[in-house]
Amino acid sequence: MNLKESETVELKEIIVDDVKKEIIAFANSAGGNLYIGVADDGSIVGVENPDMVILQVVNMVRDSIKPDVTMFLRYTTKDIDGKQIVAVEVQRGVERPYYLARKGLRPEGVYVRQGTASVPATDTAIRRMIKETDGDSFEDMRSLEQDLTFRDTSKEFAERKIELGASQMKTLGILNTDGIYTNLGQLLSEQCAHTVKAAVFEGTDQSVFRDRREFSGSLLQQLNEVYDYIDRRNQISATFDKLRRIDKRDYPEVAVREALLNSLVHRDYSFSASTLISVYLDRIEFTTIGGLPSGVSLDDIMLGLSVCRNPKLANVFYHLELIEAYGTGMGKIMKAYEGSRKKPIIETTENAFKIILPNLNEGGFLGSEEKAKNNIEEKVLELAKRNGTITRKDIEQFTELKQTAAGRLLRNMVKENLLVQKGQGRSTEYTLPR
Repeated sequence: MNLKESETVELKEIIVDDVKKEIIAFANSAGGNLYIGVADDGSIVGVENPDMVILQVVNMVRDSIKPDVTMFLRYTTKDIDGKQIVAVEVQRGVERPYYLARKGLRPEGVYVRQGTASVPATDTAIRRMIKETDGDSFEDMRSLEQDLTFRDTSKEFAERKIELGASQMKTLGILNTDGIYTNLGQLLSEQCAHTVKAAVFEGTDQSVFRDRREFSGSLLQQLNEVYDYIDRRNQISATFDKLRRIDKRDYPEVAVREALLNSLVHRDYSFSASTLISVYLDRIEFTTIGGLPSGVSLDDIMLGLSVCRNPKLANVFYHLELIEAYGTGMGKIMKAYEGSRKKPIIETTENAFKIILPNLNEGGFLGSEEKAKNNIEEKVLELAKRNGTITRKDIEQFTELKQTAAGRLLRNMVKENLLVQKGQGRSTEYTLPR
């Protein structure tokens, strides 16, 4: 029997710790055969007690390699030139990547076969194997980081008197069936790799910063800290109705809460970019990585259709009573601005989703020109409510504005989400938002 090391053959004279590395590399690659009792040059050395060697390998594999790879190994004893060697046949595993338990899903723990050597896998190769094995769902994939802690998440569950042991973690998807932490687990741990960046600006653009912060830790920690950060800047303004004082915050608390929850629950965590929250004088913008799911339109979302990118994360938030029901967030945001001429604006691109909450108290003291503008807009809204649909010519007749001014007014009202444009050219009509 002529043995020579290759991409699928590894020779070991005696049992050494590297045996685990070779088995992992074969299981992560195309499979292969490990021969114990054979020198590097192919000469047969033999082993004294094949059964003891096999038992040693079995124990090493069982105690040191994750996930369980034992079902993909087959042991045989061969007699060559009167000497006995142990052959370990390793099949390509179905739960790749396999790794050294004490090293984790990192290059120093994951090996692949290259030529006659077993070498550490790259981060890219590890992620590719995880995706091939676990599928496209980010939440279900095994986390590259397995040394996770859950202080904040455990505290949130304890405050609601909900148990969070290993069985509950498996039910929620924090642990998979093999007891390995998933990406969902990492999101809820202090080791979460994703952050929220918040900034406060002096005016209505990004010319002058007043403050900026980056929030890290578990998503539940980020949720609480970011909300407090915004809440401290959500000022109260007072108006008077005769002798009665009426206090109103810049932003409805329910709208801030729902916009923040939306930005965390629905973002695409397969991208590393941070969620962005920008506080201006006249608005707050919540910008989330990840556009609308394929086949879903903004109109669908506004009607209450819920197609959640991270259903297991949403389920955790639901159990914690942070989300009352799926698909209601946008409705709550719009309802919070009911009765105000200022409306939230939703913008989407292929890779981003933005919610803009207008400051209800900004512009409370209006000059004569602004008051006149608002008066005309109120009349236009009243006409649209009465007629159902209106045209530019209707506005010209109703307000006595010239064609250019009427067109500019309608464009601004569409931009401010006060009206919705339907059609183009001469057939253009305008209606109230739903």
